[in-house]
Amino acid sequence: MGLTKSEIFSVEQNHLAQMLKALAHPARIAILQEIMKANTCICGDLVEELGLAQATISQHLKELKNAGLIQGTIEGVSVCYCINPETWKILEKETSGFFASFKSAINCC
Repeated sequence: MGLTKSEIFSVEQNHLAQMLKALAHPARIAILQEIMKANTCICGDLVEELGLAQATISQHLKELKNAGLIQGTIEGVSVCYCINPETWKILEKETSGFFASFKSAINCC
């Protein structure tokens, strides 16, 4: 059996791609901005703030959580979400390293 496409790339490349893929939707960016703006765990406020259906919000939260960008805690009957600070630091480090690795060429295309 052959290699899957992800197996030919480094762990770091796959991890960065997973996090960036989770960020690649405007609703998820908006969700993250609301969580950061609140600077605390958010439970049911996202539906009111963003104007999206609860099911849509839940699906986007699931993708963000699977990528490790947010973490959730159960409080009563609801799940509250906040930024996962460890993953956020990794994302910041990996993206800044990725962008910093570009050296502008004088004569390019």
